[in-house]
Amino acid sequence: MAKVRQALVIGGGIAGPVTAIALRKAGIDATVFEAHERPADEVGGALTLAPNGMAALQALGVDQAVAEAGVPMPRMVMETGAGKRLGVYDDLPGLPVSRTFARPDLYRALLDQATGHGVTVEHGRRLIGYDDEPDGVVAHFADGTSATSDVLVGADGIRSTVRTLLDPAAPQPRYVGLLGLGGWVPRDGLTSTGGAMHLAFGKRAFFGYFVPEDGRAGWFANLPSAEPLTAAQARAVPAAEWLRRLKELYADDRTPALAMLSRTREEDLVNVGGMQDMPPVPVWHRGRAVLVGDSAHATSPSSGQGASLSIESGVQLARCLRDLPTTAEAFTAYERLRRHRVETIIAKTARVNNDKAAGPVGRVLRDLLFPLAIRTFYSQERLFGWVHRYRIDWNEPLTPRSVDASTA
Repeated sequence: MAKVRQALVIGGGIAGPVTAIALRKAGIDATVFEAHERPADEVGGALTLAPNGMAALQALGVDQAVAEAGVPMPRMVMETGAGKRLGVYDDLPGLPVSRTFARPDLYRALLDQATGHGVTVEHGRRLIGYDDEPDGVVAHFADGTSATSDVLVGADGIRSTVRTLLDPAAPQPRYVGLLGLGGWVPRDGLTSTGGAMHLAFGKRAFFGYFVPEDGRAGWFANLPSAEPLTAAQARAVPAAEWLRRLKELYADDRTPALAMLSRTREEDLVNVGGMQDMPPVPVWHRGRAVLVGDSAHATSPSSGQGASLSIESGVQLARCLRDLPTTAEAFTAYERLRRHRVETIIAKTARVNNDKAAGPVGRVLRDLLFPLAIRTFYSQERLFGWVHRYRIDWNEPLTPRSVDASTA
């Protein structure tokens, strides 16, 4: 295939706009097609960009502008529901500071950066199929329109249409045994957490919370459940009922859970239903189509890495298309650079989900052993160093040899 000059990016969430910015920086014209009629400006939960995610944005020169949409969150405090502190993890020295965002705020910031970098974003364009032809790829949309380009990038999330079109036998998202809920509340009357995200292993369910100096406070709950619920099924239960159930679950815990739940308006409850990740996706690319972000490697929210990994992948894909002589070589190199890292993080996150769903005996053992583990094999550097210190040198040209060295 000839050198790539144009790309169609399917999906306007997180991976799509970042990939389009990176492609533009690599000299490739990119257009983003988003199925929804307008940007995601509804109420949404919180997510964190870890130091590696902020560093990947830094490689594109957009980190400072995006950072303004979030709040610094350089510390994690692990504790029990009884208030016993299990350990503290600070951001590793010399790295960008982690930042926590309301999801819609991050979406808007990335879209603003994409359009500011010359990326065209078209809403209301739902992909239904594509034709991979010798001289280009033709994307077909539900509104009867089509678009032609050199490559098609599937950045359309964990329920990716592109993934299924690329490989009809592709796996589906898998339930991780937890239901996810969250909310935003006024910080009045709540004690600031001093730039820390608190993660509490409660008696019956996991509770995370943060209270910034300014703005809204946020919380999220992970409820063990043998029964998976889709988002639609979970939202069919009235918000008032969910809040009642949550108050019962956290009634015996010594965390701000009850105070925050009492401040949560029904319309501000974020309910995602069953939390999911992706099992290994066998086919990341074929012909002129390739997957990026959650469409290829969605990890459950417990990792704290979903958005950061998506951003990394978008940047690396653009580098590969910029530097390698054919599309086939670029896609192959991209997969080699990314697959092992993302699948390792997904697998390790499964253990975190198990800790959140631990039974009575498991909770006792966890709470006894966790402080010792932090001082030994769960040390901050050992646990987070290989994840957070990941760097993409945008200015370093990629060659087959350098890809081999990076994946050795």
